[in-house]
Amino acid sequence: MTIDKLSRRGFLALTGGVAATAALAACGGSGSGDTLRLIGVADQQKPLDQLTKAYKKIGFSTSYAPTDQVQTSVRTQLGAGNAPDVHVVYPGNGSAMSMAQIADANLLADLSDQEWTKKIPENFKPAFQMDGKTYIYSAGASVIGAIYNTKVFAEVGVAPPTTWPELLDVCAKLKAAGKIPIALGAQTPWITQLITYALVPSTVYAKDPEFDRKMADGSASFADSGWADAFEMYLDLQKRGYFNDNPNGTTFEQQTAMVATGEAAMAIQVSAVLPDFRDAASSPDDLSMFPVPGADTADGVWIPAGVVVGLGVNARGKKLDDAKAFIEFLGEQKNINAWAEAVACVPLVRDSSSKIDPVLDPFLPFLDENRAVPFMDQAWPNAEVQPAHFAVVQELLGGETTIPEALATLDQTYRKS
Repeated sequence: MTIDKLSRRGFLALTGGVAATAALAACGGSGSGDTLRLIGVADQQKPLDQLTKAYKKIGFSTSYAPTDQVQTSVRTQLGAGNAPDVHVVYPGNGSAMSMAQIADANLLADLSDQEWTKKIPENFKPAFQMDGKTYIYSAGASVIGAIYNTKVFAEVGVAPPTTWPELLDVCAKLKAAGKIPIALGAQTPWITQLITYALVPSTVYAKDPEFDRKMADGSASFADSGWADAFEMYLDLQKRGYFNDNPNGTTFEQQTAMVATGEAAMAIQVSAVLPDFRDAASSPDDLSMFPVPGADTADGVWIPAGVVVGLGVNARGKKLDDAKAFIEFLGEQKNINAWAEAVACVPLVRDSSSKIDPVLDPFLPFLDENRAVPFMDQAWPNAEVQPAHFAVVQELLGGETTIPEALATLDQTYRKS
């Protein structure tokens, strides 16, 4: 298989295992012959509930499962030939349910003849395409940053920081005021990666934009790079007492509640889950976002940005034409806009009717100045590095491994054929 080479410079980026989690919730049609079966993840529920209701040509039987579940159960169903007609797919490569992994197994339908695919920005194409064919629909791009409680920041008298020393100072003042500075729900595996992903653009790619190429040709490694600095910074936050107690025993839902209620000041998260935080807060205006500053100077800060988790069509589904017609409906500009607005992301294609959530405004200069890079897992050569990353972070937080050992594990897993 061949995937177009992705440039990490600029806003054109990818997301992989980064996705919201929620309890499995079934709704919609009965699953009879006049319905499409659809499985998504939690951050897709709001737009999909809206858009499946607006689509009048066929009914739906929909469900929304935790990320870890779809990574295993849906892939198993695909291999067994009993997968849903439309299902969650992650852009690019690097996870079991990523576009490249599934398309390479001939399990995704080719969407290339649909009009919306002609508008995919050039540098977005590695997220959507393999061998020049489009296999995934996604409505736009999100960022990783700090979702913070504005009331707590105002109460303590602190403002969003622009450098790493400023972030540490803000955390110290929040802790002194009796607040948990950063809520961390590391019991939910995909949460473990977010702090690393927020820091690595500054510690690695700002200094070496060619890091991915060097990793691929064997001239670079996790161990001898700014990944070591990112892990040191991650653990430094824990050593200073800036996380909640027992992060490995805390879930995404608990993390969300802590920030929404003001028990904690912030959480480092992907913007696609901002609606979950808003739903848990007394007012949506209580929450905003800022870029996580992973450098000692403001001009050294880079950020992660990426295409949001999307949908694909089961190539072996019995309702292939109906499923593809629904994806084509989603590709209409008004529906791209609706989805992007629902999950606080920047639309894949913009027109005069497109709206960008104001909380993303602090991130836009980084995108415009080519200081944004894809979520890390999308350049990884296999689907094992991401879960290895989850595991070593949990082990680091639990004091069960060291940073050199964790980096060695990542290097060893990356080099697997």
